[in-house]
Amino acid sequence: MLKDDTARRAAMVALQIERRGVRDPRVLAAMGNVPRHLFVPEHLQGAAYEDEPLPIGRGQTISQPYIVAYMTEALELKETDKVLEVGTGSGYQTAVLAELVRDVWTVEIDETLSARARGTLASLGYHRIEFRVGDGAAGWPEAAPFDAIIATACPPDLPGSWAAQLRDGGRLITPVGRDEQVLVLIRRKGDAFIETRLLPVRFVPLVSAAKEVP
Repeated sequence: MLKDDTARRAAMVALQIERRGVRDPRVLAAMGNVPRHLFVPEHLQGAAYEDEPLPIGRGQTISQPYIVAYMTEALELKETDKVLEVGTGSGYQTAVLAELVRDVWTVEIDETLSARARGTLASLGYHRIEFRVGDGAAGWPEAAPFDAIIATACPPDLPGSWAAQLRDGGRLITPVGRDEQVLVLIRRKGDAFIETRLLPVRFVPLVSAAKEVP
């Protein structure tokens, strides 16, 4: 088991992330601080800092480091922002968010993954995180509004509940699509929602308790 991999994290940040255009120094520092190898199964820890997603069990994956950094930077996070993550998964993206903002709310439909992520994050000293086991398509209405929402799984169409839970001026980043997926960034300005299509991506589908994600 790898207890520390500081040099490999530094190389990941320099070669996979900064070189490809991510410039926010807070995001780069967060990516360098979070030990990605502790969020993957032990037999895959040797590949934890490669430029690829990795399986974490339960039919889910941990996203490619560059995509984690790219999506995080696109949200333009401030320390005081209130952030919702849809799809806790391994907890890696959760940890990156927790490096950047004071409080994170994260929803995961798979109870096993949620419990595992909670244990990993607690062991690393991340305590200002609220966890929920439930349908991420519904967001977290009781905690809304949010300054930023990030989804780590792909709905076929954008759930209206997410946009509705954004604060005025808030940002939402998510993959969207069925056979072809695209990463979109949505900014709320009053009652208007301005969508920017960013790049093609490939995420696991968003699992919803409903037959179809609204």
